[in-house]
Amino acid sequence: MATGYGERQFLMAENSTGRTVVAGVDGSVPALQAARWAADEAVRRQVPLRLIQVVDVSSVAAQFPAPRDFFTEMEAEGRRQLAKTKTEIRRDHPELDIDTILRVDNVVRALIGISHDADLMVLGARGSGGFRGLLTGSTAVALVAHGHCPVAVIRSTGAGGTPPSHGPVVVGVDGSPTSEAALATAFEEAATRGTDLVVLHTWVEYPSDIAYASARQYFIDWEDIETREQEVLAERLAGWQEKYPDVTVRRVVTGGRAAKRLLELAADAQLLVVGSRGRGGFTGMLLGSTSQALIHHTPCPLLIVRPATTEGQVP
Repeated sequence: MATGYGERQFLMAENSTGRTVVAGVDGSVPALQAARWAADEAVRRQVPLRLIQVVDVSSVAAQFPAPRDFFTEMEAEGRRQLAKTKTEIRRDHPELDIDTILRVDNVVRALIGISHDADLMVLGARGSGGFRGLLTGSTAVALVAHGHCPVAVIRSTGAGGTPPSHGPVVVGVDGSPTSEAALATAFEEAATRGTDLVVLHTWVEYPSDIAYASARQYFIDWEDIETREQEVLAERLAGWQEKYPDVTVRRVVTGGRAAKRLLELAADAQLLVVGSRGRGGFTGMLLGSTSQALIHHTPCPLLIVRPATTEGQVP
């Protein structure tokens, strides 16, 4: 066919103008929790909430010749899930502007397209249906690499649970452009939430804690190195602390494994902010084991930020 069934887009409602917070819906508990968190963010940012359900039939069609009614039912189920999620959100936020979108398309392509008009894309860390496996491999990398807004990953806290709403904002920095963007976002998030900011700076990444401990035994002037890195971090934060004088900042400077220390700090946090790529301690942050550790084990919402261009827009 000239136009494949999986390429068609079916819109329930879409306001194409203005900025929004977008939440992925798939009927799962993690997706519902992510949508609720997204609704809180939309209220905080004073922007509409957009719920999107993507029916990705391409993988099904490639495996067996399903009858057309099968795909029609998938659309109908998607509409039911959207309506149910909207009703759940409306209970807590009766005044929030909410619209819903159902698309029959490739999941990543649909989300990347929607991200053009979004302030934030919010996804559950585990889901079902169209979002199955979204954050466990190349699909997640593609979304972060090619999307046009920050991506928030909300891990499930079990049925009836909610992500933490108290504690500091934690951010990891290493001096790369993406970590600078993450730092800017983290200060803004801490200011709007009225909470403290914890800044982690790591200057070297070792493959294990044992390797790090061994290095400390044989290399000279580790205390001097740490002192210098403290000074580097202080200089990096000076301008931001002038801009956000009401944000209390706690600095954490260390060598070793960035992901492990971020997870330790995130245990008491309400938000963890990282750049999509980094250098030094954060090299490969979203392309290997570090990303998997953060996505699958962070105890608080994870906000992944890409660097801005000179015009202030995400490339």
